[in-house]
Amino acid sequence: MKKIAVIVAGGTGTRMGAGLPKQFLLLKNKPLLYYTIDTFLRAYDDLDIVLVLPEVYTDMGQEIIDAYFDKDRVRITIGGISRFESVKNGLQLVDDEAIIFVHDAVRCLVSPELIRRCYEQAVETGSAVPVVPSSDSVRLLTEDGSDALDRENVVLVQTPQVFHSKLLIPAFSIEQKGKFTDEASVVEAFGMKVSLVEGEKNNIKITHPIDLVIAEQLLNGNPA
Repeated sequence: MKKIAVIVAGGTGTRMGAGLPKQFLLLKNKPLLYYTIDTFLRAYDDLDIVLVLPEVYTDMGQEIIDAYFDKDRVRITIGGISRFESVKNGLQLVDDEAIIFVHDAVRCLVSPELIRRCYEQAVETGSAVPVVPSSDSVRLLTEDGSDALDRENVVLVQTPQVFHSKLLIPAFSIEQKGKFTDEASVVEAFGMKVSLVEGEKNNIKITHPIDLVIAEQLLNGNPA
């Protein structure tokens, strides 16, 4: 069965306060996007990538592909105004039955081991969503203030979120809703359950400038 990774890099990264979208910022002299693409291509020799980019940055994305990768394994499509629309655009390039990975481009420290673990779970159950325990206390905001939650019952969700195409593609035919912050929420709204797998603490999402510092330390083999 085919393996296709839809790598979502459709945002502009305004929270980074940089001139470029964060997926193009340099980490050890290479763009963040390089590390993400490289890890997926190394995880499986028969995996292809659909890279979802803002329209004005497709040329920059193509330059990265041409410089570092086999261009036959990476295709580019244009993102939408929301994550839901960007993923939906990427899924339109999936023609055959496949196991589909959807991954945030700026989770550039994802490991081949996590990719494979998610794949194996998705083959078995149809879905795989990596999660890590919350190390912080957690509260739920309410109209009257907030309520403490038992953090033992709370997990933090990561990507890649992996699904059989027979589940994921039909799920993205439903109407977009504000609560759709990831693919798992879309699949659940479609009426399907998702399977959780163990994520990785180092699989951080580059969102703020300090995250770049942490990522460089991790790439250098130093604990954050």
